[in-house]
Amino acid sequence: MATLSPEAQRRFAIELVRRLREAGFQAYWAGGCVRDRLMGRIPKDYDVATDARPEQVRRLFGYRRTIAVGAAFGVIAVIGPKEAGQVEVVTFRHDDSYSDGRHPDHVTFSSPAEDAARRDFTINGLFYDPLDERVLDFVGGQEDLARGQIRAIGDPHQRFQEDKLRLLRAVRFAAVFQFDVEPNTLEAVARMAPQITVVSAERIAAEMERMLADRHRGRAVRLLLQTGLAAAVLPEIVADDEAGQARQDAALAVLDRLGDAKFPLALATLLHRSADAEGLEAICRRWRLSNHQTNRATWLVEHQAALREARAMPWSKLQPLLISEGIADLLVMEEAMALADSRPIDHVAWCRSLVTQPPETLNPPPLVTGDDLVRHGVPPG
Repeated sequence: MATLSPEAQRRFAIELVRRLREAGFQAYWAGGCVRDRLMGRIPKDYDVATDARPEQVRRLFGYRRTIAVGAAFGVIAVIGPKEAGQVEVVTFRHDDSYSDGRHPDHVTFSSPAEDAARRDFTINGLFYDPLDERVLDFVGGQEDLARGQIRAIGDPHQRFQEDKLRLLRAVRFAAVFQFDVEPNTLEAVARMAPQITVVSAERIAAEMERMLADRHRGRAVRLLLQTGLAAAVLPEIVADDEAGQARQDAALAVLDRLGDAKFPLALATLLHRSADAEGLEAICRRWRLSNHQTNRATWLVEHQAALREARAMPWSKLQPLLISEGIADLLVMEEAMALADSRPIDHVAWCRSLVTQPPETLNPPPLVTGDDLVRHGVPPG
């Protein structure tokens, strides 16, 4: 897969707006890319909102360069240069009822103001004109960005009733951006938290991955616990007695010390006090995680204490750990646990120095193999 260039993505997104405007349509950047730009962050991708209908977008940019990823909802992906990837062009729309709590039953193509009103949070309801360099704000998103606040657009209960995944997204945005959740929005999240279970396991897992892979994962988990979402999506971490509270506090203390960490490591760290390898595997299967993620997370929980006495271990037991695929994650986890427990971390540094040895030193090939013995007449077995 080609590595995307942020500058190439930006130029392509500007070009799409320019082409649409030259063809007589309204067109603006929309949603997260506008939010990120106003926050001084580099957008990961761009969306363009327009009054052009899906079929008009396809005719303008050509059927070979467009994909009808959700034409019924007004979504067309336009393929750009290799380094720019693709940009979704979405027709301004108004969403009708959401019977499944996730997708609108029907959409009506509409105006920019109506399109902003159907989005989730004010900071995601902004438009930006990259040609005239001006922001279009119909929902007070700029004010909430300045306040550092996550606020649902309109009635929060209605926004969450339309799409239950927004309950988790509210927590993720608050944690990642270190924002507060506006009181009415927070109250709605807490009241409706049990309804998150109507969302597919894959969608829940994707949101949890984004939260736990971020450096502010500790705040995200605390918000999940505060709102009751944790009881619905990850009851294993919810404390129901004094001992459970102690385990929860200890796990969060380690989680806060992880720094940069991928999802399997963060998940294992969160659950290392409340689930064994078998229990963690059940959670991974429940969320339908990949085999790689499942195997890495369960391996970490299974070996969480293996390096604690590394200097006293015989080489025959330490060496297999040091050459394991997950050793870098295990070292990060052990360091975070040691810091949380106020233990020295010199054994972690020592293990890291061993891991950096050349392969022929750390993991030399065996002097004699079974094939050698067979060649010399030793019967197999």
